Amino acid sequence: MTTTTSDFRNELIRLLAKAQEFGFIAVDINAGQIHRRVGDYPGKDHRMPACCAAMLGTMTLDDEIVVQPPSGKGARLTIRYRLPRPPVK
Repeated sequence: MTTTTSDFRNELIRLLAKAQEFGFIAVDINAGQIHRRVGDYPGKDHRMPACCAAMLGTMTLDDEIVVQPPSGKGARLTIRYRLPRPPVK
């Protein structure tokens, strides 16, 4: 079964909700770490582009890219998500 962008987005939302529950005002999330949590990384069939797309697509104007690899998408991509999050539409 192939991991989808939705799988990464769901895990990201879960992690953000947990950080918000603990009272954090921001959390840095790294693409390599989230991909390992969801599975299939590292490996020849990894889905890093889908992982990065989910992370970038979840950003709001208050969030910031902390580290971005030269290609724009890769395991080093790290985003600082501000909390609390706006309601999901």
